[in-house]
Amino acid sequence: MPDIITRRRLIFFIFAVSFVIISILFFGRIIPSYSPRVSFKPEDEQLTSECYLSEPVDVIGLCEKCTSYQRRSKAHACLSTGYREIVLCSRSNIKTTRSCQIPTQVQRQHFWLFEGFMLVLGLLAIASVQSRQKTLDKQMVEKIKKQIELSVWSSYLTLADSFICQRNRITYSRRIFIFSLCDINHISGFRTMYGITYVTAIVLGVALCFGAPTKKANTCGYDACNLGDPSKLNVHIVAHTHDDVGWLKTVDQYFYGARNNIQHAGVQYILDSVIHALDQNPDRRFIYVEIGFFWRWWSQQTDAVRSKVKDFVNSGRLEFISGGWCMNDEASTHYNSIIDQHSLGAEFLRDQFGDCGRPKIGWQIDPFGHSREQASLSAQMGFDGLFFGRADYEDYQTRNRTKTMEMVWKASANLGDKSWLFTGVLPNGYGPPDSFCYDMFCGDPPIMDDARLHDYNVPERVQTFIRAAQNEAVGFATNHIIMTMGSDFQYENANEWFKNMDKLIRYVNAQQANGSNVNVFYSTPSCYLYALNQAKRAWTSKSDDFFPYAHHPHGFWTGYFSSRAALKRFERHSNNILQVTRQLNAFANTNLRNSIFYLSEAMGVAQHHDAVSGTEKQEVAFDYAQRLSQGLSSGNLVINQAYSRLLPKAGQPPPSVPQLLCHLTNISECLTVQDQTRFTVTLWNPTIQPVLHHFRVPVTRAYTVRDPTGQPILSELIPVSDQTKKIPGRTSTANNDLVFRASLPALGFNTYYFEAKTEEEPAKAQVKITHNEECILQNQNVRVEIDAQGNLGHIINLKKSLAVEFHNQGFYWYQSFPGNNSRSEFQASGAYIFRPVSADPQPVSTTRTITCIKAENVQSARIVFNDWASQEIILYDEAEYAEVEWTVGPIPVNDNIGKEIILRYDTDVNSGNKFYTDANGREVLERTRDYRPTWNYTVVETVAGNYYPVNSRIWIKDQDKQFTILTDRSEGGSSIHNGSVELMLHRRMLYDDALGVGEALNEAAFGQGLVVRGRHVLFLESPAASAAYHRIGAQRMYMHPVATYALIPQSYPSYSASYRLTWSALTDTLPMNVHLLTLDQLAPKEFLVRVEHYFELNEDDTFSHPVTFNLQSIFTSLGSIKSMQEMTLAANLALSDLNRLKWVTGNEEMLDRHVSKDANANDTNITLNPMEIRTFRVELA
Repeated sequence: MPDIITRRRLIFFIFAVSFVIISILFFGRIIPSYSPRVSFKPEDEQLTSECYLSEPVDVIGLCEKCTSYQRRSKAHACLSTGYREIVLCSRSNIKTTRSCQIPTQVQRQHFWLFEGFMLVLGLLAIASVQSRQKTLDKQMVEKIKKQIELSVWSSYLTLADSFICQRNRITYSRRIFIFSLCDINHISGFRTMYGITYVTAIVLGVALCFGAPTKKANTCGYDACNLGDPSKLNVHIVAHTHDDVGWLKTVDQYFYGARNNIQHAGVQYILDSVIHALDQNPDRRFIYVEIGFFWRWWSQQTDAVRSKVKDFVNSGRLEFISGGWCMNDEASTHYNSIIDQHSLGAEFLRDQFGDCGRPKIGWQIDPFGHSREQASLSAQMGFDGLFFGRADYEDYQTRNRTKTMEMVWKASANLGDKSWLFTGVLPNGYGPPDSFCYDMFCGDPPIMDDARLHDYNVPERVQTFIRAAQNEAVGFATNHIIMTMGSDFQYENANEWFKNMDKLIRYVNAQQANGSNVNVFYSTPSCYLYALNQAKRAWTSKSDDFFPYAHHPHGFWTGYFSSRAALKRFERHSNNILQVTRQLNAFANTNLRNSIFYLSEAMGVAQHHDAVSGTEKQEVAFDYAQRLSQGLSSGNLVINQAYSRLLPKAGQPPPSVPQLLCHLTNISECLTVQDQTRFTVTLWNPTIQPVLHHFRVPVTRAYTVRDPTGQPILSELIPVSDQTKKIPGRTSTANNDLVFRASLPALGFNTYYFEAKTEEEPAKAQVKITHNEECILQNQNVRVEIDAQGNLGHIINLKKSLAVEFHNQGFYWYQSFPGNNSRSEFQASGAYIFRPVSADPQPVSTTRTITCIKAENVQSARIVFNDWASQEIILYDEAEYAEVEWTVGPIPVNDNIGKEIILRYDTDVNSGNKFYTDANGREVLERTRDYRPTWNYTVVETVAGNYYPVNSRIWIKDQDKQFTILTDRSEGGSSIHNGSVELMLHRRMLYDDALGVGEALNEAAFGQGLVVRGRHVLFLESPAASAAYHRIGAQRMYMHPVATYALIPQSYPSYSASYRLTWSALTDTLPMNVHLLTLDQLAPKEFLVRVEHYFELNEDDTFSHPVTFNLQSIFTSLGSIKSMQEMTLAANLALSDLNRLKWVTGNEEMLDRHVSKDANANDTNITLNPMEIRTFRVELA
C-alpha cells in the first residue's frame, strides 16, 4: 500500500464519508426544501387553488403534518415542507391549502433528536479511543518485557502525550457542544443551530481521529532515532557487513560469490538476504557502506525491489554510512582521490535516494591506522562523526581505562572548527562481542528458547550478554554503548542473524522486570552518535593522528606504507590522467562524462584499504591494475574527442590521427613513436599557473623539435642507461631519450613537432660522458657534488649560500623477520607488518660505479650499487631542486632472506629527534622519535615503531636549513637518527604475517622479481622559505603535464596551418597559492569545480594568507557564469543547508558550525583561506 494511504487515513476517510452520507439523509428529512413545485392531480378543486399568491389570506386551520399517503401521492402543498395549513383568500373567498413551516415544537424535537444522535456518536468514538488506549497500553507492557527498541519508552511517552492531547481535544469539543446548548435561546433560527452542531461534530470527529493513540510515522535521519532510557544502560545494536572491494578475491568475484574455495563471500546474496529480512520485521535496521558493491546490485533490481529499498531508506531502517565507493585506505591515499571516491558514491546516493540517502557518519572500521586529513575531509563533507575499529593496542588500553574512547578530533591546524569531527573507537574492532556471532559460518550458539528442550539456553545467553554490555560500558563515558553485530562478508543468511538478535533483544529487555539496567535495541551509528550528542557533555579532544598502528608489541602495521610500490605509482599516475581528462572534457564541451566513469570507477575501487595499500593477494593486485589500465583506455578516447575540438583552427576538420598515451616513458619506452619520421607531442598543463618542464621522449634517431612558434628548440639525445635496458619486460629498441624544455601555458597545451633529421648534423652542444670520476652537477641555482666513488657529498643552494653535507647516501636493506606468528615475539614481516630482524640496515653494496653525463638541458650522475639497485641524480637547467631517480629490483631472495629496501640520506642537519611528514598530500605533522602525544609509549620496535606514511613529502630541519624530499607515490619513511631520512622503496619477503592475506609479498614479473622505479625531489632551503618550494613542487609533481603523441602525416607548415599549437583556458594570471582541484562537466552548461588554497597558516610570508580571485577566470573560454551554488566537499548538499551537530570539548570550546548563506550568484569573486577547499556547482549562461 502506498505510504500516503495509511490505515489511519483510510479509517478516517471511511468515517468522514459515512458521516456525510448520514448527515445528508438526516438533513434531507428535517430541513425545509425550497425546490420548485411539481404539479399533481387535484383532489379537491377548491383546496388546490393558489389564490393566496395574489390575495391577502386569513389562516383558518392549524399547520398540520401531511400524511404519508399525501406525501407519496404529491398532494397539494405537501411537497415543500411536509406540513400544510388551510387559508381563506379574502377577495375571492376561496378556501385552499398552502405549505407551512415546521412548527417550532416539532423543530425542537428534531433538534434534540439530532443532538442525541451526535452525542451517542461521540460517546461511541470516545469508547473506541479508550478501548484502543487500553489495547496499546497492554501491548506496551508486553513490549517492555519482550520487544526490541528503546523507542518502547519514547513511544510510550508519545502515546501518553497523544492521549492527553486527545482528551484535551475531546474536552474542548464538549465545551463547544455545551456552549451551543447553553446559548440556544440566543440564536435565531434552528438552521443556525444545526450548522453549529454539524461543525462541532466535525471538530469532534477530527479530534477523536487525530487525537487517538497511533504510532508515529517513520522518518530518516536523526528524527528516526531512538535515544533510549536515560535511567538505563542503552545498548545500540548495529547490524552491518564489511565488504572489501577486493582483497583475497577480485571485486567481481566477491560480488558474484565466485571462487568460494578462496573465501566464501557473495555480496549480491548478502544484499538480497538483508532486504528480505528487513521486510519481515519493521523493528530491524541495517547499515551499508561500500557503494561500489551496492551500485552493482542496484543496477540489477526490479522497480518493485527498488521501491521497497527506498521505503527502507526513507524510514531510516536501511542507512548508508560513509557512502564512498569503497572504504578507502588512509595511509597510502592522496586527498584528491579520497575526495573523488567519496563524491562518486555520494552522487549515486543523492540521485537514487535524495536527502535520506546522504551519509552523515564516517565508518572507517578496517583501515590500519587513521589520518588526520581523512577526518578533516570527512568534516568538510558534512559528516557529524567518525567511527573506526583499529587503534594502537596501548592507545586503546589507555583510552579504555580513562573513558576517552570517544573524543572531538581537531583534524586541522588551519581550518578551525570546520575540521572538527566527533570520533569514536569501537569496542570490539568491528565484530560482535565474544560468543554472539550469528552468521552462518560462526560457531557461536544460537538462542534456543524452547524451555521444553534440553539445550534451552536463554538464561545463560542473557546473562552473558548483560555482562558483556556492562564490561564494555566501563570504558565509555555515557550510558550509551555500541555493539557492531557483523563482520567481513556476513549476512549472506540475514535471517539467521536477525532471528537470533530479535530473541536476544526480547529476552535481555525482559530482565528489566528483574532489576536489569540493560536496554538493548536496533540502532545505527548515526543514532548512536546522536544519543551521545544529546548527552550534552564535554568531550576530550585530539589534534594528532592515529599512526602508526600496532596490535601487539611487535606488530606494527607500517610495512603496507610501501607494499606494492609499482601499484602505488600506477594509481597516482592514473589520477593525474583522470583529472586531465575531466579538464579536457570540460573545456572542449564534449559532454562525455559517462565515458569518464570507467576511469573514475576504477580509481574509486583502487582507493580501497586492501588495494592501493598493497595488502591484497597478487591476483587481485593484477585485477586492480587491469581496471586502471582499462579506465585509462576509456579516458584516452575522451582525450581524443576533446582534442578533436580544441586542436583545429576555425574552419578546419578535426585531426585524422588519434592522440595516444605512452605509460612506460619512465623506463624509456614508447613504441608508438620511437621509429617514426615525424610525430607531435602535445603537453597539457593541468595547473592554473604556467610551468617550465623538461620532457623526455625515447627515440632511435635524432630529431628536430619545433616549439609552438615554429622555431627549432634545443633538444639533446641522452643515452638510455644499461640498468634501464635490462628491466624485464622492456621491449623498446630506443637507445636514447631526447630531452627538451617545454614552457607550458596555464591550464592549456603546447604542441611540439618532431621531424627526423635526414643526415647527421653537428651538434651545437656536445653531451659529455665520464666514468668513475668526480661529478659536479651545477646550474644557475643548485650545485651537487659527487666523488669518484659515487658518494653524494654536498648539495648547495647557490642563491641562498646554504649547503647540506651527506655523511652517507644510498640503498640499504632490512632483513625481514621470518617468524611463525604463533606469539607476538614471533611476528613475521609481511604485506602489513614491517618488522626488521635488526635495527641496523645493511648497505646493498660496499662499492659503486658512477657515470657522469653533462648536457645543456640536463646533467646527471648514474650511480650503480649492484645489478639490482641504482640511482641517477639529475639536475635540469634552471631547476631549483635535484632529482633522484631510483631503480630497485629484482630483489634477490635465493638466500631465503626477505629484504626491505630503503634509500637513506644521512646529513649534517641537526634535526634532533624531530621530523615532519604530510597527511595524504596536504597538511604536515611534526613527528617525534619514540614518542606518542596521547599515551606513554613503550619502545619495543625501534625502527618500525617510528615509521609513518609519506604521501608526498618528508623533511628534517634545524635553525638554518631544511632538507625536504618529495615522493612520487606513497612510501613509508622516518628519521631513525639525528640528521637522517630514510624512505622505504620496495619489499620482497618470503613469509606471510598471518593477518589474512595468506601469501607472502613476493612480487614477480616476466619470470623474476619485480623491478620498481621512482623519483625523489630534493630541496634545500631555509625553514622560512621552504614552503614556497615544496608546496608548489608537490602540486606540480602529482598534477604533472600529460603528454599525448600523434603520428601526423603532414609537414610542419601544413600541420601548423590547420591546427592550434598552443592554447590556454585562462586569460588572467591566477594566484600562485590557488590550485584547481576538480573541474568536471556535469551537463552542457553545468560544472562542478573545486578550488583550494594549498598553503598552511604561517608557513610562508607571501602565500600563507587569504587570497581572493574571480572564479569566472576559469570559465572564460566557455562562457559567463549564470549562477553558482557552494556545496559541501562531497558536492551532495548545498553548503547553506549544512547543519552539523554541535559538540563541546573539555576546555569549553564548542563546535558551532555557522554556514554563510549563498553569496550573490552574480558575484563570482571568492576568497580562500589557508588550506581551505571550496566546492561549487556552476551554471553558465
